[in-house]
Amino acid sequence: MFNKLFLGDKYLWAFIGILALFSFLPVYSASSNLEYIVGNGSTTSHIIKHILFLLIGIFIITMVQLVEYRYFGGFAVLLLPIVILLLVLTIFQGSGQEDGGVMSSRWLSIPGIGLRFQTSTIASVVLLVYISRYLTKNANENYRFADTILPLLLPILVVIGLIFPANGSTAVILFVLSMGVLLLGGYPLKYFMVISSVGLIAAGSFIYIALNTDLLPNSRVNTWKNRIESFTSNDKEESYQVKYAKAAIVNGGQFGKGPGKSALKQILPQSSSDFIYAIIVEEYGSIFGILLIFIFALILFRILIIATKIHTLFGTLLTFSVGLPIVFQAFINMGVAVNLFPVTGQPLPMISYGGTSLWITCLSFGIILSVSRSIKTEEEIEIEKKKDGETAINDIA
Repeated sequence: MFNKLFLGDKYLWAFIGILALFSFLPVYSASSNLEYIVGNGSTTSHIIKHILFLLIGIFIITMVQLVEYRYFGGFAVLLLPIVILLLVLTIFQGSGQEDGGVMSSRWLSIPGIGLRFQTSTIASVVLLVYISRYLTKNANENYRFADTILPLLLPILVVIGLIFPANGSTAVILFVLSMGVLLLGGYPLKYFMVISSVGLIAAGSFIYIALNTDLLPNSRVNTWKNRIESFTSNDKEESYQVKYAKAAIVNGGQFGKGPGKSALKQILPQSSSDFIYAIIVEEYGSIFGILLIFIFALILFRILIIATKIHTLFGTLLTFSVGLPIVFQAFINMGVAVNLFPVTGQPLPMISYGGTSLWITCLSFGIILSVSRSIKTEEEIEIEKKKDGETAINDIA
């Protein structure tokens, strides 16, 4: 039965299961911050929600892995205009004011049911898969910059440009990942430099206008500026978030205080999501913190293996485009907790409390598993070549 449900790379499934099962304890412990400080629900209700989020997430992985990976390219083409529309609606719906510690302009509410989801997270996956499809479709052609402006470069700039005002860190990460996929897909380096320059000029212009005029009164540019200054300046006092995160890590020592015994979970903001790694180290020690880093490193290793073993260009680019963001986000989250990076607001994949990010991570894992179950041996590829009379297998929807 399990072999029929859990297809694809068994090692990847094991790592997913380990992260999911372990997440119960730190989320249950850290969610007391939401109950006593934020005044939102109870620890019991939050752990029940987390369990439901995980069950839905595992269901998403199980269903997505059954879909032939070549179809995801077509899905991305259909979804791209929809996610752009959702991003526009998110900007107009959001007021730019704090809503329970979260910028409301990052979220879109579904009328009538009160459900909210973060549109930038969905848009990021769709855009990266779309880029992978385009590069695969045009892999054997000589790129002309003018021909790539509308179908490739414009969608990249539009999606990232719509995300940037409310969620700068996500936009920067998406830009870096998009450029990485372009390089992996063989996009000419000279054109790559052009789009990089355009992106940097656009971002710089937005920041300059926000800092020096009153045209963008609700932008988060001043927040970004303060975070970067706090991170880079030796004279300025550290952010209170970073201060308490570092205190939690030091308090945990080598072996931790024990499950649920964090002394700083009530003080540290976003302790159940953005800064959950600090609570994990405080309760389970630096040894477990290093083990968690090792698990994400192993996930990266499996992603590299799957991407290099699949026999199609689209399979390789697809695996990288949805897999690397998971590991990238994990290392940024843990790096912020130990003050290696400025505060970014990135959750820890499969562990942080929340729905949208968890489900999109599960969607990405499902796509990777779909690719992994399509890996063929050299003998199978040769037989397929002879049967089809082709020299390559690169069909995508």
